[in-house]
Amino acid sequence: MARGINKVILIGNLGKDPETKSFANGGSVTNATLATSESWKGRDGQLQEHTEWHNLVFNDKLGEIVQKYLRKGSKIYVEGSIRTRKYQDKEGKEARFMEIRVNEMQMLDGRQGGSGDEMGTSSYGGGSSRSSGGGSSGGGSGGGGGRQAPASTPADAGFGGPDDDIPF
Repeated sequence: MARGINKVILIGNLGKDPETKSFANGGSVTNATLATSESWKGRDGQLQEHTEWHNLVFNDKLGEIVQKYLRKGSKIYVEGSIRTRKYQDKEGKEARFMEIRVNEMQMLDGRQGGSGDEMGTSSYGGGSSRSSGGGSSGGGSGGGGGRQAPASTPADAGFGGPDDDIPF
């Protein structure tokens, strides 16, 4: 018997700049809000639109990448799972808060300002639930989930310039 599936896939735009909190044990968590919108024609022929807001949580390395490269308005693709947390509101009542625990993320639009050095040659080796922590040497093409930026990209490769060094 199947145990169930808790998987969310969203494409949308960040509603504000990501916020990161670091912990004494060296871990970190980055929070962001994502807007997803849909539109349709109503019975009266008028265009209708609805925007849904999602609270995203990125842990450790993936959160660091989000904090470094994403800003309000960035278009992203995320995969994760729904989590519900309980907390006490201002009146002392128990309240629930739904969030998306993100384990995969891809940027869908170009860079958001900044200099070329800022978007430089950092590598991405974690943040994905499928990343292999193994240390294969020699830079062979393994089946690990994380993608890494190439060591060097020829200027005439035709891939659009410095954005190709972004590690995801």
